Amino acid sequence: MADSTHLLLYHQNSSDSIVHHQDYDAHNLSSLSSTIDKCIGDKLNWTQFLQALLISCSWFFDGQQAFITIFTDAHPSWHCIDNPCNSATTNMCTLPKYSWAWDGPTHASIISEFGLECSSSFIMGLPASMFFAGCFVGGLVFSTLADSSFGRKNMLFFSCLIMSLSSFLATFSANVWVYSALKFLSGFGRGTIGTVTLVLVSELVAKGWRGKLGVMGFSFFSIGFLTLSPLAYINQGFSWRNLYLWTSLPSILYCGLVHFFVPESPRWLLIRGKKEEAMKILKNINTSITHSSLKFAISRLSLEEEVWNADLFSALKIMLQKKWSSRRILTITAMGLGIGLVYYGMPLGLGILSFNLYLSVTFNALSEILSAFLTYVLLDKFNRRSMIFILTIISGVSSVLATMEGVIIMRRLQIVFELISFSCACTACDVVLIYTTELFPTSIRNSALSLVRQTVALGGAFSPVLVAAGREHRFLCYGVLGLAIGCSGIFGVCLPETKGKAFCDTMDEEESNCY
Repeated sequence: MADSTHLLLYHQNSSDSIVHHQDYDAHNLSSLSSTIDKCIGDKLNWTQFLQALLISCSWFFDGQQAFITIFTDAHPSWHCIDNPCNSATTNMCTLPKYSWAWDGPTHASIISEFGLECSSSFIMGLPASMFFAGCFVGGLVFSTLADSSFGRKNMLFFSCLIMSLSSFLATFSANVWVYSALKFLSGFGRGTIGTVTLVLVSELVAKGWRGKLGVMGFSFFSIGFLTLSPLAYINQGFSWRNLYLWTSLPSILYCGLVHFFVPESPRWLLIRGKKEEAMKILKNINTSITHSSLKFAISRLSLEEEVWNADLFSALKIMLQKKWSSRRILTITAMGLGIGLVYYGMPLGLGILSFNLYLSVTFNALSEILSAFLTYVLLDKFNRRSMIFILTIISGVSSVLATMEGVIIMRRLQIVFELISFSCACTACDVVLIYTTELFPTSIRNSALSLVRQTVALGGAFSPVLVAAGREHRFLCYGVLGLAIGCSGIFGVCLPETKGKAFCDTMDEEESNCY
């Protein structure tokens, strides 16, 4: 980073916002990061807030599609017709078909409509697993497009559109195979939504507001999750297809808002050599800065486009070739995998607990909103590594305690331990994502964050298998989840602390700060 006395200084309350220094040489040219930070300013204005708000709304639809299978793929209740039996202890598959019936209509769930009640656990959990597998594959395929040719805005638009259209088409699924294929396609599009949203917001606002506005996106995700319970409750007695219809149509409309009103990241534009577009966006973000001052600041940048970003997987290749970046990405993805198992596994496994499904989903969504608030409060008070370690240990212990049975009071406390474990996992996941944006420079930030988020989704792909196994032996679900997340926090000791650290924009700049 250049010395502050040689930088172009910006003052928001002065018309002479840029102080010109005439005696520059090659070593005194401003860095990209410092120049953009000064052009954007230190305070959050209404333009920045409204842009961040609109971009963060994508998390709302992301949250709905991530957990919608809790209701659409739920195993419906049933009863015996002729002989009295206990549906809680009797295996319906050992009874003649004519001797039992569903409590509700057949089209209430894919299990009853597609006749999957006696299928293997793999088939029953296939749609949910395919969705998270699609998230993983889509994240890898799209991981570097936002850093290279597509940019942040276009990647957000196309990701939301693919997810929304696939969810809409799911309403016309004729069987579980078509449904699973569309779930995979929906996950494929969804894989980069949260990633590119978090990166785009962080690159459009002042340095001091990046983490706080990133948390706003997490809150929208939780609210989207929360809306599923009332929607599913209203939809009782009607087709599961309605849930996809009600959630996909607003998401398609949102794609139009993204296309017309969301700006591109000026950091990305400058790295790609598009200075005029970047200047226009910076002027819209901060109307108090004059065009001449802004043009002078941009002209003094010591910046060359990093040409290795032009290929699809070049960012990942460069990241793994560097010792410091490969160590960081391998460590943070290992943490993400353990956290993802609990983050997605806990809500999907709520049907195992002896508690009302609608209430338990509502409580989980509310606890996720609480976790977003905790993240907002704790980010400025504690360092990243300590927070992740403590949160993962608490989550792991609580998850194991949720497996305890026998004593009535312990069975009643299961939902309490589940909520504690899930809330800590949510907070840890939020911190890990923000931590990742601080660990990597602008040129590969989206790629790194996407890879971490995909390992979290990969944990979600394994979760339905554990949930299915947990119907017979609860420890195979909540016990294994607890052990996984408890161990994941230990990896944080291998990473540097980033609290209060300024963003770097190139690999060389970040590498120079490592040594």
